[in-house]
Amino acid sequence: MAFGAEELCVLRRALALALHPGPASAEDVQDCLRLAESLDEALREGARLRAFVVADLGRYRAALPGTAAGYLALLDEVLGAGYRPTADDLAALRALRGNPTAAALLERLDRLDRRANRDAAPGVPASRGCIRLLALPGGSAGDGQDKKPTERPSPQPAPQKPSRPIPTPGEVFPRRKPPTSPSGPNPPRQRLAAG
Repeated sequence: MAFGAEELCVLRRALALALHPGPASAEDVQDCLRLAESLDEALREGARLRAFVVADLGRYRAALPGTAAGYLALLDEVLGAGYRPTADDLAALRALRGNPTAAALLERLDRLDRRANRDAAPGVPASRGCIRLLALPGGSAGDGQDKKPTERPSPQPAPQKPSRPIPTPGEVFPRRKPPTSPSGPNPPRQRLAAG
């Protein structure tokens, strides 16, 4: 996730308020709220894209062994984005162990699993999600007295169905096709002009 220059300024002000609590201007509060909404929207969109890619991975896995190359490339991509493989993924990798890419992915997953088991404290499950940040009390402008944290607003009703269909992540982010080399089965002939 990348921040723009304006968002970084808001984030810097928010961190300054967190480190040095004091009254915050109404503008600072509104900017922080807008930034939080933008982050929430980006996280929701990321979750939608991840769900789409994981479903795509399941389709590739179901069509194995014919889709081994596509499955392994997609699995490598989602692992880089933090995907935790399922038992089906591990079984598919073990079945494809003769493939060098599958063997490398299986070895990578074994290393990650050993590292996670080594780093985990006894009796404490490893964190698999993100931590939601909450505002500290006393950061809003006012009379400077201790205040209770403001309650979260009640959830808004679900938005109405849009008049036009929402594109799927596959339509917005089409799959990259591997580059084709000019030295294929029938390379184009070059003509030289006499001059």
